[in-house]
Amino acid sequence: MAKSAVKILKIEPLTHDVLRFEVEKPMGYTFVPGQATSVAINQKGREDDARPFTFTSLPDEDHLEFVIKIYADREGMTSALRNVEVGDELLIADPWGNIAYKGPGLFIAGGAGITPFIAIFKQLQKEDALKGSQLLFGNKTRDDIILEDWLNTLLGDACVHVLSKEDVPGYVHGRIDEEMIGIHYNGGNIYVCGPPPMMEEIGGELDFIGFPPDLVVKEEF
Repeated sequence: MAKSAVKILKIEPLTHDVLRFEVEKPMGYTFVPGQATSVAINQKGREDDARPFTFTSLPDEDHLEFVIKIYADREGMTSALRNVEVGDELLIADPWGNIAYKGPGLFIAGGAGITPFIAIFKQLQKEDALKGSQLLFGNKTRDDIILEDWLNTLLGDACVHVLSKEDVPGYVHGRIDEEMIGIHYNGGNIYVCGPPPMMEEIGGELDFIGFPPDLVVKEEF
């Protein structure tokens, strides 16, 4: 798989442990909103330490954007990203991924699993086609919510924040489960992205209620 070196143009903190990276876009590079690519730091010894990250920009923009959760307590790719600067380079591969918009429905995200939906929501906003999209966004606390104000403005009452470790007025306290899905699902597809344990849990809930597998959009590894 070919790799392209792209210069970092901008780094912006979004939460206490999430950074937004704006980088150069290779000539002719394109993708579908919801897709991802493998990203590594173009530094000696780190070129092969690649991790998958989702594009949060749109294909027709003149740059690429990634929203990345930084795991400072782990030695690895994201921890090293804390130390890169504007002007440094990342290595990106070809785009890949199964998450793409297939019609209105319920989007279920956990933590950084919101990233493929950011690009999809941007595209729908551009096309004035957000109607029919609902979002259940699970996080541990309010401080962990990525782009909360933007999502609230974009989706209004169709955006529901679920906090597992904090009970705050105006937010749902608990975990996304069968009952919650039943309350907020109004037809169409169900899109799911989040940490593996959450994906397995939601998948089990959907299987239990007999939800048609062909209407579930998720990443397959």
